[in-house]
Amino acid sequence: MNLTFAPEEVRDIAAAWLLLSLAFAFFMIRLSGRALLPDPTTVPPVFLATVFGASVATVGVGFLCHELAHKVVAVHYGQVAAFRADYGMLGLAVLGGLAGFIFAAPGAVHHRGYLTPREHGLIALAGPAVNVALAFAFAPLLLFGGLAGSVGQLGVTINGFLAGFNMIPFGPLDGATVRKWDTGAFAVSFAVCAGLGAVAFLFVGFPF
Repeated sequence: MNLTFAPEEVRDIAAAWLLLSLAFAFFMIRLSGRALLPDPTTVPPVFLATVFGASVATVGVGFLCHELAHKVVAVHYGQVAAFRADYGMLGLAVLGGLAGFIFAAPGAVHHRGYLTPREHGLIALAGPAVNVALAFAFAPLLLFGGLAGSVGQLGVTINGFLAGFNMIPFGPLDGATVRKWDTGAFAVSFAVCAGLGAVAFLFVGFPF
């Protein structure tokens, strides 16, 4: 398998990782009750750095692994695949985080070449499946206090959200592609991903 990254793709991945992490950091700061607008100086720099660092390690990693999973499986099936950032949507995500809401569509892996419906479905399913695995990987950190526990809490919540959201069978989301391939596979994967997302939000939540 020839997995390569052009300089433009590395740039897009890095920009999407950092800007999406920043958007979620702003969102969590607003959830914590601290103000960012109209006076960002009310947020202590150490707190901002802590939340942003935790966001990079959880939101950023969840996003990056999700997109890399799509690419790895696409390349496995002989596709030419690359991630392309949507800078307009990334800007909207940052502004939304500042305003206290989040809507993230940072970009997508685009691929070309012949695919069977099954291959197309498995490429789509790879992203949410990785987020499910990451949620369980972060879960042991919930046993700890302090920053480690906060990272675990955020890692479980964010990856549960990414898994559940992306399995919605609508538009360009992964769930629509999986359902088009196999309704049975979609039903099982949607139940797992949506169930994990619901549990993460209701019983784990945001740490900040």
